[in-house]
Amino acid sequence: MPQRPLINRRIVLARRPDGAPLPRDFRLEEAAIPVPAAGQLLLQTVYLSLDPYMRGRMSDAASYAPPLALGEVMVGGTVSRVVVSRHSQFREGDLVLSFDGWQEYALSDGSDLTPLGDAAHSHPSHALSVLGMPGFTAYHALLKIGQPKAGETVVVAAASGAVGSVLGQIAKIKGACVVGIAGGADKCRYVEEELGFDVCIDRRDPDFARKLAAACPDGIDIYHESVGGPVFDAVLPLLNDHARIPVSGSIAHYNEKGLPAGPDRLPQLLSALVFRRIRVQGFIILDHYTDGHAEFQRDMRAWVADGRVKLREDIVAGLEHAPAALIGLLDGRNFGKVVVRVAD
Repeated sequence: MPQRPLINRRIVLARRPDGAPLPRDFRLEEAAIPVPAAGQLLLQTVYLSLDPYMRGRMSDAASYAPPLALGEVMVGGTVSRVVVSRHSQFREGDLVLSFDGWQEYALSDGSDLTPLGDAAHSHPSHALSVLGMPGFTAYHALLKIGQPKAGETVVVAAASGAVGSVLGQIAKIKGACVVGIAGGADKCRYVEEELGFDVCIDRRDPDFARKLAAACPDGIDIYHESVGGPVFDAVLPLLNDHARIPVSGSIAHYNEKGLPAGPDRLPQLLSALVFRRIRVQGFIILDHYTDGHAEFQRDMRAWVADGRVKLREDIVAGLEHAPAALIGLLDGRNFGKVVVRVAD
């Protein structure tokens, strides 16, 4: 039987989206699998993380990171397996956390890798979710910026997603009353019954703003913002004096081509920030890996081990399905942390 050709499949940015990304904005290519030189490793991608920030990298607008060039491999965190090692510190079969993007194979000199150890073999995708960047984002947003006190009210946008689901569970551990916001009855039921939030409000409900206010009779002390749009419009009037708003994104606006329709709410927002002494702090989690990441790993591993923090993963099988999965993620069709299983 002839051997299978040594081919590396990869997905590159074919064109910059005009609004919401479309399948034609991505291109699946085939290339030869690279050969490691002395001191290098050949990595095979096992799991690929899909995250909202990828939409920003597809645009050439100014941002915290440079845009992808046309024809460049789409970016993304990965759990990868060492298949060939010419590096003294890594063995074939080792699992590592890397940033190889949307491709099946990649080379590394080892400097950009985090060994995951034997324990990761039981659930390696957790390194991209609850024990990875989304989990650390939730931890930093709530504990370092929000600084919750027992009895305060914490409201979590996208409460069934990778960041919001973890943040809300940490808030419960810290003794807060936690109100989630999610899209659809199934997600809200999961947030309440499986994750233990006090209540979850369906953002699609025509009576959403009134129900959110009823769920927060004492106002809102901490609101994690990752959505924007009508969700924030409903939150703003409920914010207490000295409320804290950690901001990690605004997914409702990522695909917009211009300013949203409607009245200018900036004067209302600025007045509220001043009169109620509200603190809003945006952050990029990559800035904080040297400050607090070890503490996060210690706490989160303990919470996951004893069942106090749970995570639902939305697993997509096959690299070729990554574009559709990212499009669905940006449209709110995912349920949990979106991970592509690229290899067994």
